[in-house]
Amino acid sequence: MRVDLPISGKKTSRCGENAASSADFNENRGNFMPKIALTGSIACGKSLFSSLLRSLGVEILDADDVAHELIPPEERARLAKIVFKDSAKRKELETKLHPLIKKRLDDWQEAELARGKIAIVIIPLLYEVGWEGAYDIIGAIVCDRSLQIKRMIETRGYSQEQAEARLAAQINAEEKASRADYAIWNNGTKEELEKSAGAFLAWLKQRISEIQTNI
Repeated sequence: MRVDLPISGKKTSRCGENAASSADFNENRGNFMPKIALTGSIACGKSLFSSLLRSLGVEILDADDVAHELIPPEERARLAKIVFKDSAKRKELETKLHPLIKKRLDDWQEAELARGKIAIVIIPLLYEVGWEGAYDIIGAIVCDRSLQIKRMIETRGYSQEQAEARLAAQINAEEKASRADYAIWNNGTKEELEKSAGAFLAWLKQRISEIQTNI
């Protein structure tokens, strides 16, 4: 059974029922607030986990949503087909989009942190684009590869071959989990993920307090 792990390597409690909301986190302390990013591989549950964190009062901005704001709807499907087949064109598009996405994420997060909020940016390709050095705390939501493929086939209409190709284009979940400060394994039910969200937030608050104390 996979368990959620903080950087210490010790098993963290999966019981999040008693975790206070982010809004209760002493917003007026005026201390340094760390930059936090959440990453993860395709079909691991980033969107659901993000919504669960929002329900606990965490401020969230997703890089995918920012990208959608920058690309007109009528262009998205056409570009997706082109860049998935042509790595050179994909690199060209990324060179143009990534600086714009990063600036939007940075501007938003810095404004939220200045207000004393726990603000998390969701960046699926955090390690792939080399942005991990910009963040003080990184969480990764991951699941077993077989479950990723199953979800892509059942919920996104992918063929086995398409699912395998998408996974091959990303760093695998095991590596993302090992490189993050905290790994959330989403191999179970929504109810289990809800508990994981509460446990992650409780750990975040403890980690933030430790960072502020040591500054």
